Amino acid sequence: MWTYRGPEAMTPERLTTRPNRPLYVTSAGLQLLDPATGSPTRLLRLAPPERQFGDDATAARVVISGDRVFTTSQGHIDGRHLADPAADLTVALPEAVTDDVVLAGCDGTALYGTAYALPTRNDKVPAQKAFAVRITDSTLLWSSPADLGERLLAPSPGPTGPTGTIASVRTREGRTELVVRDAATGRQRWTAPGNENLRWCAIGQRAVHVPDGTGGLRALDLATGAELWTLPPARGENWRAMPPLTAGAAVFLPRDNGVVTAHTEAGPDALWSLRLPFLLDARSHPMLVNDVLYVPGPAGGGVCAVDAATGRLLWTFRDSGPGKDVWSLAADGNCLYAGHDDVLHALPLATV
Repeated sequence: MWTYRGPEAMTPERLTTRPNRPLYVTSAGLQLLDPATGSPTRLLRLAPPERQFGDDATAARVVISGDRVFTTSQGHIDGRHLADPAADLTVALPEAVTDDVVLAGCDGTALYGTAYALPTRNDKVPAQKAFAVRITDSTLLWSSPADLGERLLAPSPGPTGPTGTIASVRTREGRTELVVRDAATGRQRWTAPGNENLRWCAIGQRAVHVPDGTGGLRALDLATGAELWTLPPARGENWRAMPPLTAGAAVFLPRDNGVVTAHTEAGPDALWSLRLPFLLDARSHPMLVNDVLYVPGPAGGGVCAVDAATGRLLWTFRDSGPGKDVWSLAADGNCLYAGHDDVLHALPLATV
């Protein structure tokens, strides 16, 4: 439908969630594009990240929720509107969390993050707190002491609201564990040992999905943390699970060998399996829109559209441009926005 080529390569790792509009993100800022034409509209400049992204999404310090992008400034959270500068807002942080703040994400109602305080004369180590702030009135919903080295993970996509669940990764004496909290109160519900340093975590309706330590998938009961089931590679198989996509009771599991499988949270049996025309890595994040699963591959591989109910491959989109990055995806009600390196395309959404 249109193609936009930017002045430098995209860095989608800066975002903890996907935008719902065409947005070209670089280390310098966010370039908003007109959904109809791809023409540049508003440029939001951002402070450069203080450290490399790696697998730590919170290092980007950029959270998008609805029509705003949230960043931190001294004692404040700034919410800049993606289309209307008059709708920008500034949220004053409560005194309890006015120190160095790293935002983890937003569930549409509250912003979650971690505040780091410099040690006082009587403290030997810095203090650390996890917190939640309601966007509308800057109310501190909760603040909870957190172990040094604990970091909140971005809230799972979906309409969880402030009564949902938020998880964090905690490292103690060289061991990694998962901490699951009530998102409304900050109260710790349960902890569980983490395998593979908890490279990722996906929260569904009934289960929390984490690596199993063998390259496979492990499902923990959302209420108690008890293990529900595991899905390790079978004898003779060689694959590693990527972060799964949860949607209702469905779980879509991409694997680094280029296979995607669909499951339910009730058990590990596959509803369908599809081998894609490319391999995947940890940067490949599928997206579900209107019962179609879009799976991004490496720059030369393209993007696949898959019927989420049957696993039937609908189409594969590729361009002729060279690149070294994987494709990144976003969507609104009309288009799929797919890009890699310095190019972003607007594509019609697939129909089942």
